Amino acid sequence: MLINCVAYRNGRRVREIPVNEIHEYLKEPDAFVWVALKDPEPSELEEMQRQFGLHELAVEDARHGHQRPKLEEYGDSLFVVLHMIEAEAGELNVGELAIFAGNNYLLSVRRGAKRGFVDVRTRCEREPELLRHGPGYVLYALMDAVVDRYFPIIDGLETELEAIEEQIFANETTAVDIIEALYDLRRKLMTVRHATEPLLEATGRLYAGRVPQLVAGLQDYFRDVYDHLIRLNQAVDSLRDMTATAISVNLSLVTIQENQVTKRLAAYGALVAVPTMIAGIYGMNFQYMPELNWWFGYPFAIGLMVVLDAYLFYRFRKAKWL
Repeated sequence: MLINCVAYRNGRRVREIPVNEIHEYLKEPDAFVWVALKDPEPSELEEMQRQFGLHELAVEDARHGHQRPKLEEYGDSLFVVLHMIEAEAGELNVGELAIFAGNNYLLSVRRGAKRGFVDVRTRCEREPELLRHGPGYVLYALMDAVVDRYFPIIDGLETELEAIEEQIFANETTAVDIIEALYDLRRKLMTVRHATEPLLEATGRLYAGRVPQLVAGLQDYFRDVYDHLIRLNQAVDSLRDMTATAISVNLSLVTIQENQVTKRLAAYGALVAVPTMIAGIYGMNFQYMPELNWWFGYPFAIGLMVVLDAYLFYRFRKAKWL
C-alpha cells in the first residue's frame, strides 16, 4: 500500500506526486523523491524497481522479509534493513523496515509494524537546511527514529524485571511462574539484541573509514546513532546479567525453602518418634519387664513422653527448625 510519494527540491517539499510522475523529478539535479510503502503487493515493488532502477537482490529481500538488520551497497545506492519492535499486550511484535536510498530517491518499505513515520517526515520538512543533504539525511532520520523507539522497550523490560524481583522476595508467586516469567524476559531481551547488535557494524560503515558517497558529510549524525546503539546493547547486556542473577537467586530461595521444610519434617518426626519408641518398648508384652506391675508406671510413661517432647520442642524452636 502506498502511504506517501512526495517530491522535494532544494530541501523543501514540492508536492505529493503520482507514481507515474516520479521519473520527471529524478531528472532534476537538486530534487529527490521520498516514497513510503506499507505491506506492499509484489506489483507495487516491481513498479518501484522500474522507477528507481533498484537492484533485484535488494527487491527480493524486501519482498520476502525476515531479514536480519544489515546494510548493503549496490553501486551508488544503499539498502538498509531495520527491525521495528513494538510492545503489544505484554509481548514484542517485530516488524521490518527496508530502505532503498539513492542519489535522488528514498524508498521505505514497512512490514508487520503498525507505527509509521509521519513524525519523521514532519521533522525533516521542518529542517530544510538539513534536508538539502537529500536522501542521505532522510536515511539518518529513519534510522535514528527506529533506534530511539528501542529505548521505551528497554525501559519496559527494566520495569518488568523489577516487578519479577519483587515477586521473588514476596513469596506470593510460585517458583515455576517466576522462572517462566524470567525466561520470557530473556526471550524478549534476545529479540531486542537481535535488532540492535547487527546494526552496530552497519552503522559503523556510515561514519568511519570509507563512507558511501550518499552519506558524505553526515558522519556526525550517524555517529550519534551508533552511540545510541552502544547504549542499547550495554543496557541489554546488563538486563541479561540481572535476569541470570534473578534466576539464580530464585533457585537459591527455592532450595532454602526446601531445606526449611525438610528441617520441619525432621523435627516433627523426632517429636513423634520419642513417644512411639517408649510406647513400643512397653507394648512388647513380655512377661518379665520392669514397671509393668508398678502403680505409677502408666503416668510415669506418659510424663516421660511429655517431658522429652517438650525438651525437643524447646531445642528445635531455639535452632529455628520449628
